[in-house]
Amino acid sequence: QVQLVESGGGLVQPGGSLRLSCAASGNIASIRSMGWYRQAPGKQREMVALITRGGSTNYADSVKGRFTISRDNAKNTVYLQMNSLQHEATAVYYCNLYTTSGLDYWGKGTLVTVAS
Repeated sequence: QVQLVESGGGLVQPGGSLRLSCAASGNIASIRSMGWYRQAPGKQREMVALITRGGSTNYADSVKGRFTISRDNAKNTVYLQMNSLQHEATAVYYCNLYTTSGLDYWGKGTLVTVAS
């Protein structure tokens, strides 16, 4: 059983920063990628940031230059540093793990609220 444990979400003021963490555990053969997705009320889930086993990254256009994804492959852990947060970043953020065998795992989600 694979489990993704997220931490770091919460309430932050506009312009502030948060760091999300996601640690994967369980019977994982190998990881193709890990990433962060988010879903705001009334909107579809979207990819925020993704990092592959080899270290290549992809970001949503809306977060480029402000969010940074990093990982520790040995620990199966991924981080998302979020800077200059604005109201549109308010959403439930989900951690994702995709294996080389084609399996897709999701965390339960953590709420990020940007408000005064």
